[in-house]
Amino acid sequence: MADPYVLEELSNFLSVSARPDLKASALQYVVGLTSSADGIQLLQSHAKLPEALVALTQDTDDKISSDAFKCVVNLTAHIVDGGESTNSFASDKKLLSILLKTVVDRSNFNSDNACKVLTNITRDPSGCRHVMEVLQEQDFPVKLVTLVEAFGTKDYNNKNANLDYLGTVLSNLTQLPEGREFVLDKDRCVIQRLLPYIHYQGSGVRRRGIVAALRNCCFETDYHDWLLSEAVDILPHLLLPLAGPEELTEEEMEGMPEDLQYLDEDKKRETNKDIKKMLIEAVMKLCATKSGRKVVQDKRTYIIMREYHQWEKEPSLMQPCEDLIQILIGDEPEPGMENLQEVTIPDKIAKSLENTS
Repeated sequence: MADPYVLEELSNFLSVSARPDLKASALQYVVGLTSSADGIQLLQSHAKLPEALVALTQDTDDKISSDAFKCVVNLTAHIVDGGESTNSFASDKKLLSILLKTVVDRSNFNSDNACKVLTNITRDPSGCRHVMEVLQEQDFPVKLVTLVEAFGTKDYNNKNANLDYLGTVLSNLTQLPEGREFVLDKDRCVIQRLLPYIHYQGSGVRRRGIVAALRNCCFETDYHDWLLSEAVDILPHLLLPLAGPEELTEEEMEGMPEDLQYLDEDKKRETNKDIKKMLIEAVMKLCATKSGRKVVQDKRTYIIMREYHQWEKEPSLMQPCEDLIQILIGDEPEPGMENLQEVTIPDKIAKSLENTS
């Protein structure tokens, strides 16, 4: 464990104006401390050090700024894993401003690190709220639409930052009603821009983030008819990763979306169990209302889920799959009980319908 007095001395060198060689040495020492829980706890006990690290993320020396960002990534990851509801980073508007501007700066090689810090901060409900408040400030140049534009533009960053973790930031922001409202705005066409990333094979992080965001949006039952309509056509996108190469009869495919018919014999299913679970949860959520259930059933979703259930070997995914199948083939609820969000249903199904994260 480092001597607190040593950290006090270090703070003198962790400033943008410090001599470059001393600054680099001091920062390397701090990077080492952030690799352990004890070191992070010690750093957090010195209020000046986190503040200094935030300032150093803007250092003109690329190595200094990169190392400073690494420290902040580690510190914010530890805070979230520790279960604390609030922290100095989440409420630091200066830091949040720096992070958001860094993400959308096309020429900043620290954009991915900034995305990772934002991912950590927005995993916490209070941090998510603070980030949304900054994005909604009238005079702040970065808006939620700016983040979506950066995320959805190929080779947006010219310093080889891929912005994959921005997908996780967007999914975290959809935990908030404002985030879901933005993605579901019928005039912005945001959700239509995000749908292709369900199938993006270049990054599991990007794919998982967008599936989580779309799953969260499916909790807004007022939008189900629109989501299932031709304007969005979300169902084939959710089902395709769960579909395999099994040969189906013409009768089984009748009414099935064209994208799910006659799949190649080498068609591969999604392999990430978290993504598969969220896809199933999203489809189940679309079955919460009578009109949604009818569309999902009429699109022959049962056939896809039947084949998926026979293929799946992961024990934790069997029950969610069976719960969805039960809804698809079960009797329609009695009049007045058609909305599954407003009636008493089995606990195991209710859990799948109600949990948002």
